[in-house]
Order: sequence, then C-alpha cells, then structure tokens
Amino acid sequence: MNQLVLRNLMELLLNEDIGVKDLTTEAIFSKNQMGEITFIAEDSGVFCGEEIIKTGYFVLNPSLSINLHVHDGDLIEKGQELATVKGNIRDLLSGQRVILQLVQRMSGIATKTREAVDQLNSGYTKICDAGETSPGLRIMEQYAVTIGGGHNHRFGLSDGVVITKAHITLAGSIANAVQSVKKNVGHMVKVEVEADTKEQMLEALAAGSDVIKLMNRNPEELVEWIVHVPETVTTEASGHISIEDIASYRNSGVDYISLKGLTQAKPIRIFLQVRSIK
Repeated sequence: MNQLVLRNLMELLLNEDIGVKDLTTEAIFSKNQMGEITFIAEDSGVFCGEEIIKTGYFVLNPSLSINLHVHDGDLIEKGQELATVKGNIRDLLSGQRVILQLVQRMSGIATKTREAVDQLNSGYTKICDAGETSPGLRIMEQYAVTIGGGHNHRFGLSDGVVITKAHITLAGSIANAVQSVKKNVGHMVKVEVEADTKEQMLEALAAGSDVIKLMNRNPEELVEWIVHVPETVTTEASGHISIEDIASYRNSGVDYISLKGLTQAKPIRIFLQVRSIK
C-alpha cells in the first residue's frame, strides 16, 4: 500500500471517530498513565492489517511501542496473539476501535480470497476482485485481496477502460463504444468489454478489445466460447460465481475469475486484551 495515502486515510478515519477528543477515556485516565493492548484472534484465518496497526498508532503517538507477532498473509488460529502495543492509555484506547475494525475487515477479505484460491486450485486461472469496494476503503480492501493470493481488477475509473452494458446501450453498439475509446484514450490503455452473449463476445473481438469479460456463463459455455478468442486477448469470467462452485471453473480456460463477494467478506473476529502498566 502507498504509505502516504494510507497515513492520510488513517488520519481521516481516526479524526472522524475521535473528533475533538475521546471524552470517556480522557475523563478516566490521566495523560501520564501507561498501558498495554494485545490483539487476539477469535477465529482462524489469514491475517491482514500489520500496516493498519503500525500506521494507525503512529498517527496517534509515534512513541508507542508496537510488537507484531504475525505478518500479513500468515495463517492464524483462535486464541493466537497477533500484536501488542504499549504506551499511553489515552492513545491506546482512542485508536483501538477504528484500528480493530479495519484489521478484522481486511483479515476477513484475505481469508475469503485464500479460500477461493485454494478451492479453484488452478495453475492457470487467477482469482481477482470485481472492483466493488467500500467507498474510502478501496486501498485497504484491494490490498487484502492480494494478501489472500488474489489479484486486483482495477483501482478506479482512471486506470483502466471497462465498457459495460450501460456504455454499450448508450453508445448504440459495442463497435461504437470501442471505436470512441480507441480514438480518445492513449494506446497504452487496455480496453475491456463486458459480453453477455456469444454474439457480443465476437463483436467485441472484431472491434479490437484487449480483454473480454464473459458475464454469467457456466464452465461448459466458457470452454466452448474461448475457442474463438485469440491468445493475445485476456478473458475474465464474472457474474454469479460463488466460492462453493468455483472449482467447476478450474478447466474453463479463462485467464481470470472475478468474484464480487471478496470485498464484502465476513470480518475475522479479533478481541483486545488490555492491562495497565505501573
């Protein structure tokens, strides 16, 4: 993750939660009281969030001592200690809610992605996210996908062309949409087109698409359709594909399978153990 972007984002999220001050914590503890907080897993899974812990607490107080017991991508078990942070109690408690929720969320995404990769068990086809992320948290959620062994589709609207059903409808045809893009966008940018039917796929290929996203096709249809796709064109299967049936796509021949549910994964449960230090 870009450290400057991450730090700015953590400052924004912490400021949103803390506001002027943590009223409860500052009313109970003096500014000189010291403590320790430990992150402990309640579920097994794939850990993701070391940069969140380090950057989040650094933003609050650079003098806090942070000891990571695991690193991004490590498998974790219930009851395992993940990280320990020591220092001023006010800083520890003021930041714990935001930091904990982000680590839980990212670990959940990494865990679900790893499950999808393992279920697919393919040396050829890769798993990627569908680009559907929570506003403001994209950098974190897409990073978590990569930690789980997946790939990112695109970061935003400015770093890749994806011609969707809406674009095609308003442009009048796939050919019109692709032609407009190639006229107005630099040649270094790849063009992806969504295809719901075999006819649309063939039209997209004829128009010069670099990537074809095949929507809501079963494995047998993909095998049949991909015969018509040149090796120079990247293929992506998307739509109603779940982790439960992803293994059936193992020999479909597509380059990528994008899963919409990765970034909406159930968070891994983590609890905090706190103690004061005299």
